[in-house]
Amino acid sequence: MLSATSAETIRATLPAVGGAIGEITTSFYARLFEAHPELLRDLFNRGNQANGSQQQALAGAIAGFAAALVEHPDVSPEAMLARIAHKHASLGITRDQYRVVHTHLFAAIAEVLGDALTEEVAAAWDEVYWLMAQALITLEAQLYLDAGTPAGDTWRDYRVVGRRPETDDTVTYFLRPTDDLPLPTFLPGQYVSVQVELPDGARQIRQYSLSGLHTDALQFTVKKVTGAPDGEVSGHLHEHVHEGDTLRISAPFGDVTLDENDNPVLLVSAGIGCTRLIGMLSRLADLDSPRQVVAVHADRAPSTHAFRDDLEQLVGKLSNASAHVWYEQPEVDWPAERTGLVDLSTVPVPPNATAYLCGPLPFLRGVHVQLLELGVAATNIHYEVFGPDLWRNATSTP
Repeated sequence: MLSATSAETIRATLPAVGGAIGEITTSFYARLFEAHPELLRDLFNRGNQANGSQQQALAGAIAGFAAALVEHPDVSPEAMLARIAHKHASLGITRDQYRVVHTHLFAAIAEVLGDALTEEVAAAWDEVYWLMAQALITLEAQLYLDAGTPAGDTWRDYRVVGRRPETDDTVTYFLRPTDDLPLPTFLPGQYVSVQVELPDGARQIRQYSLSGLHTDALQFTVKKVTGAPDGEVSGHLHEHVHEGDTLRISAPFGDVTLDENDNPVLLVSAGIGCTRLIGMLSRLADLDSPRQVVAVHADRAPSTHAFRDDLEQLVGKLSNASAHVWYEQPEVDWPAERTGLVDLSTVPVPPNATAYLCGPLPFLRGVHVQLLELGVAATNIHYEVFGPDLWRNATSTP
């Protein structure tokens, strides 16, 4: 909780700092990578740095956290930061790195704000930073403890024991630990980090959803990213990683997981977002769950829909489940009942459902609005965004 003096200062300076936060984060990353080039090479996503999304996410996190401290002082910092802590743990972030970040972040703040950064203002924002940092350090320490690993080191070597194409640009990998010890336990909806060595020597890391339940192999699914820029890691996995190869994999993490209640479940995904939710659906089918389950998916076309057959089979195993699929571009051989964009008003959405959403940000925002209009409580809507979580930058959040 912020001190009264700092809270007053943060409230007064938040508009000015918030307005400059994008410039501050850009300066921060430039300073950080100049001093520690190994972080860009081996830790930070170079694609997200290139397109600016990581800078936007950091800006939103800092400004959002500061605003929450002054507007909702009774809410614990940990409650706001669970998503970030899970991501950090999957990357192997340690306590010492927060001091490195502090050094370069506050140098960037001083550079951008200039004379406006008085001693009082600096002290208040320093308090905000360390409240955020200490809360994350505490959460991450517990996550490492739960994983049964040293802080910052949850990595294990896995051998690829199977590779299955799902669509032309999507592949599922099956892996077993090379140490022959048991697979890690995980919750439906969690992900693992995958580290690969690229041709330039960089060891880049990406997160991929655990897309199925197996007792003898870990399963995750990768869509090859194309665009500006192309996905370095997804392209490497598709082109160079085959059965018999070894990958370095983190313990499973992620805070958007299937609950164990008996209320209805609504699973809504778009594109490769189906991987997260097909894992949840697999768990429900494995339990032969009597819960009402409504699965909604949107895709460009049937040929790009990964796990299309799995969706049908898993829903068929459940006694009270239904699937509803939209395609923007239906194909002749695959007639679709629904075309265009998802319209949840045509789906039996129980108002008391717990909803899990995964997909691109515009899709999530649109679905979120529809669910609120249908009477689903905001507290019952859980989401996962591809890449850096930019939802916090929106004017309204779930």
